[in-house]
Formats: sequence, structure tokens, C-alpha cells
Amino acid sequence: VAMDEVTFRSDTVLSDVHLYTPNQRHLMVRLNSVGQPVFLSQFKLLWSRDSWTGARTEDSDPRDVPTQETPPTGSGHSLEGSSLQSKADITSQKGLGAPLDEDGDLDVVRRPRTDSEPDLAELPRDKVHPIILTEEEGDARGDGAQGSCAPSIIKIEHTMATPLEDVGKQVWRGALLLADYILFRRDLFQERTVLELGAGTGLTSIVAATVASTVYCTDVGADLLAMCQQNITINSHLAAPGGGLVKVRELDWLKDDLCTDPEVPFSWSEEDIADLYDHTTVLLAAEVFYDDDLTDALFNTLSRLAHRLKNACTAILSVEKRFNFTLRHLDVTCEAYDHFRASLRALGTLAGSRLRFAVEPVEASFPQLLVYERIPQLELWKIVAEPTT
Repeated sequence: VAMDEVTFRSDTVLSDVHLYTPNQRHLMVRLNSVGQPVFLSQFKLLWSRDSWTGARTEDSDPRDVPTQETPPTGSGHSLEGSSLQSKADITSQKGLGAPLDEDGDLDVVRRPRTDSEPDLAELPRDKVHPIILTEEEGDARGDGAQGSCAPSIIKIEHTMATPLEDVGKQVWRGALLLADYILFRRDLFQERTVLELGAGTGLTSIVAATVASTVYCTDVGADLLAMCQQNITINSHLAAPGGGLVKVRELDWLKDDLCTDPEVPFSWSEEDIADLYDHTTVLLAAEVFYDDDLTDALFNTLSRLAHRLKNACTAILSVEKRFNFTLRHLDVTCEAYDHFRASLRALGTLAGSRLRFAVEPVEASFPQLLVYERIPQLELWKIVAEPTT
């Protein structure tokens, strides 16, 4: 496969973040250890640290949250402001109905084409053709110069089209929804120790570090963790003043204990483990509920960690309800989501434990401070683990 082409196979998965504009200008920075192209994308934060005068709570009015201007169309950000959802919002604000053609079918308004875009009609449907940028053409990675980066820009290295087992190397909408919640509920994360499970590219951990004192950013796989560490380094200028320490560590949900072997990359020190168990009060997981076995392992890990933590903890989980046609049912179903909900119910009714798990949905009515398509299928769930009386 040429370096400027990503070929889709039967098991290829492409994140919706890049699905709508797969031929936009992406800066390819390198090939990873398994030969996958690694791209660099920018994610714009619609906020200024100076504009936050105090911590927000769930009772705060979202309209009180100051935001900066929406990025202009064609700004080159990977998260396009011209998504279908945002266009629908604009239409509803103008008091117009859904556009229909003469047969009564939905007439989808397409993003205006620019002269610089390739002729999509000439491109095979099974390939994504990102444009390879040189440092002079695009926005360079800026290694070693993190302090000069804009305070409202998050730079993320990621892959685009991967096999299912490598989806953690992509950016998913659920991570952006969870990041929005962190920025809104700063009081929950302020100067706390946070653990993210299945962090992937590390985007949510980076946002958490703008508020928290320490963030343990965890996943499995040396290649993925190295990418995550690179993203932490690139965005170190966003860390909370006087804190915001992010530690990338391996945490395998299929194992009961943390890896302490110093020969293994991203292993835990005894000091790390003591700090984790003594001070962690918030756990995060974004878009990791796509496989039933992994979902079971994640909930077992959540329960195990909650029982080992010294303090009561709160877990915030994001999930996207995805509909798929299955041969087993010969119908459109959402099996992965249904299994996730069943796991939530089982956790909430867990008996014979010294902890009580209170499960509740989080209404996604808080401001959108990152540009992405916040679709109705995106959900947040809160789990509060407290000692039983």
C-alpha cells in the first residue's frame, strides 16, 4: 500500500470523526511500528482558561459558560464545523423544515467543494487518499516547542482506518463528549487524581490534565502507548497550572494486577500504585464498549479498582449507541450497546459487596466546547461507588 493511500478491507474501521471528510488535508508524520500511517490533526477548544472564573457544577446554567467564536469553515481542523448535525441545528434555528426533494425524500445539503479538493468521482470507494503535507505546507508537529503552541489547540497523533483491534489509535466522538463534560464539570476534576481506562490516543486525558493534578492515562499495547505518550508531550503546555501531570501506564483489563516489571515499557512503579490507590477519586472510559468480552472485562476492572481505592470514587463513561444489521437477528440491532446497558444494570444491583454502585445517566445538555457532531446516540453515564452502610 502506498504511503498516501489507506485501503479498506472487510474488517477496516474508520472513526466518524474523519468519516465525513476523509480527503481533507491531514499531516502524515510517520509510519508506526506496524506500518500504519500516523496523522497529526488539530482539535480546537472553544474556550479560554482565563474566561473560567469559577468551577461549574451540574446546577450551573450552560448558557453562562463563555465560549470563543466557532472556527471558520475550511479552517482545516479535523473536526469539521460543517457537519450534518450542525447544519441541522442551523436549519432549525432559522425556523425552516427539513429540506425535501420533489419526491418527499430528505435532501442532504453537502459541504461546498473547494478547488483544492481532489475529484472524488475519480477516487476508488475503498480507499482514503489523505494529502501528505510537508512541514512547510502544513502545521508541523512542533516537537520540542510545545510552549509555542496555541492554548486553544490540541494536537493529536492518530491513525485513520484500522482493523478492529487497533481502533484505540483513532479519535472517537465519545472521547470528545467526555472531554466536553470535563471542561463543564471542572469542580469534579479540580486538583484530583484521575484514572482513564482505555485512553487510546490520550485526548480525554489531555483535557482532564487541564484541571486535574494527576492523570493516569492507561491502555495496552506498546505501539499505542507510545503514540499516547507522544500526544501527552505535544500538548504538555495545556496542563493545569502547578499540576496537570499525566502518566502513561499499561493497564490490562484481563489481568488482576498491574504490571510492575521495569523491563516492560509503561509499567508501574510501587510509588505509582500507592498514589493511584490512595488518591484516585475519578475514573474515565470513553468509547470502549464495542466488544462484549472487553465490556465485561472493563466492568470487572471498574469494580476491582473501586474496591481497592482508599476513597469513594466516581466513574464517567461515554458510549455511542450504534445500530447494525445482524445475520443472527436478520434485523437492525445494537447488541454492543445492549450488553453495555445490561452490565450497568448488573453493577447497580450488585449484592454482597462492601460498596454500593449508584448508576445514572448524564444529560448531554452542557455546552459543546470542542467541534464535533454531538449526535443523540452519544451518551454519558455516571457510576458513584460508595461504602455500604
